[in-house]
Amino acid sequence: MSELIIWTLDWVPEGPRGFVRDLRLRWACEEAGLVYSVRSIPFEGRETNHLSQQPFGQVPFLSDGELEIFESGAGLLHLARKSENLMPRDLIAEAKTVQWIIAALNSIEMVSVPWWFLEISGAKDNGLADWMANRLDQLENVLKDREWLSADRFTAADLLMADVLRVPKVRAFGDRPATEAYVARVTDRPAFKKAHSDQLAYFATADEARREQY
Repeated sequence: MSELIIWTLDWVPEGPRGFVRDLRLRWACEEAGLVYSVRSIPFEGRETNHLSQQPFGQVPFLSDGELEIFESGAGLLHLARKSENLMPRDLIAEAKTVQWIIAALNSIEMVSVPWWFLEISGAKDNGLADWMANRLDQLENVLKDREWLSADRFTAADLLMADVLRVPKVRAFGDRPATEAYVARVTDRPAFKKAHSDQLAYFATADEARREQY
């Protein structure tokens, strides 16, 4: 069996901790019961020091034996195909799951990330606010009528959608009780709690190493 390796940065400032996207792959492995390890690339020089593995200089990327995959969504799909815990084997349910994975990335995160960036940068006129509100309201209407996005159970689609939605500023943007209950339900899963705790511990250990170095 090939070795699964999740690659992330060796350190990040406190603000992004708990949200660096290697968490998506850690969480997926925990849900699927897949054995994996975490390795790192240096924070300094991160824009250019791993372009052969990730052409945009980002993390995470995933190694599975000779296979290397970049983008968290692509890595999640690869892991999901290894376990029915994440991806149903029924063709219709699988297609619906993939559909919602793509929706989390293209219909929600594509709007939420630039909106969030403008918010924290203090932009006086965040022109994405109406678009953001509309997308979240549309998703709220979906979540009013279902507990999970596909297959009537937790799948990789819920993992990714909840990770996109759990950003505090996104959760606080309007009153959407069905969405809030959904995020709370999904992130209450033991696999998320372990992945989240492990990421925080990983970067906390890096603090010690940096203090010794500098």
